[in-house]
Amino acid sequence: MNVRAKEKEQVSIMTNLQAHGSHVFLDYTGYVSPSSEDGQWMLEILEQAVERSNARNVHSHVEQFDGSHSPLGFAAVVLLDESHVSAHCYSEKGWLALDCFTCGNSDPNALADDIHQKLIQQISSLSLKRRHHLPRFLHEDE
Repeated sequence: MNVRAKEKEQVSIMTNLQAHGSHVFLDYTGYVSPSSEDGQWMLEILEQAVERSNARNVHSHVEQFDGSHSPLGFAAVVLLDESHVSAHCYSEKGWLALDCFTCGNSDPNALADDIHQKLIQQISSLSLKRRHHLPRFLHEDE
């Protein structure tokens, strides 16, 4: 079977699958730090969005990168009982990536919308380049 035929067969198989979760990705350019501790600032935005949703925060952490081992920026994550919300930034390039992944009753699109609104209110140069929604935990009908 050639590669094209295999791809068509896989697509056919995948159309019969159900999803138990969803993952929303957002990619931005034009990020300019609104705070000297922008990693902590971002973590607070993520935590507040989780608080306003029906998701449960089980742990959160931020790591600020000073450029000595990794490029300047940060990684922030809120671990949910049903997955995670995270942000990763390359400050010198102005790049920011967010993802919201849930596999319970929480809507990752609502979390992404909430975070997006807070970000664009505070960073006028921020430009959303891509928003993508992907079904996760694919499985056959039960």
